[in-house]
Amino acid sequence: MLTRIFAIALAAACALAPVAACAQISGGLLIGSGASDVLTYTVQKGDTLYDIAITHRVKLPELMRVNNLTGSLIRPGDVLTLPQQEALLTGGSLRGGISQEEVMLLARLIYAEARGESFLGQVAVGAVTLNRLASPHFPKTLTKVIFEKNNRVYQFSPVADGSINMEPDEQAVQAALRALAGDDPTGGALFFYNPDIAGDQWIKTLPVVNRIGNHVFATSA
Repeated sequence: MLTRIFAIALAAACALAPVAACAQISGGLLIGSGASDVLTYTVQKGDTLYDIAITHRVKLPELMRVNNLTGSLIRPGDVLTLPQQEALLTGGSLRGGISQEEVMLLARLIYAEARGESFLGQVAVGAVTLNRLASPHFPKTLTKVIFEKNNRVYQFSPVADGSINMEPDEQAVQAALRALAGDDPTGGALFFYNPDIAGDQWIKTLPVVNRIGNHVFATSA
């Protein structure tokens, strides 16, 4: 069952609205198209205009223009309007045949695994999950990837400890959508871990491809 943030922002606004209607995640990423579309992003601590432009695939001068900015000063909590982007949602399902329910599941995994990490770090966690979906060595549906067991041990610890059932925040939903749009800050990683708390020695032997925040991202040996 979709949680409130996703049901209101995505299912109710897109799937149940007239065809021409738009859908918006409050304070976040637009899903849909139409004359009344408004894309917004709430500035987080540490954000720069350049980073926001790169993350959301918009041109910096255009980002400044639509927000009437003459300089680069932004503050946490500021709400920026983003230039319009191509919609990710078509007919109630997302690119690659991912259902709305699976998007919410991915957002919950991201929130459980990477809450407190940067937006880039959260997108990276989502990208690892989707890289597994594309790999012949992992299950063939997103749900099965997330709930996969190996020797009776869940591949993702939030599934084992139940934290995957927590309500994701706005940023986690945005990160899921960004990963589904094809962004992969990891460079193709299939694994990630926090080296300060990871107890699995095997995972630490894998080739490292990137480090983002508190997570190390690795590929197969």
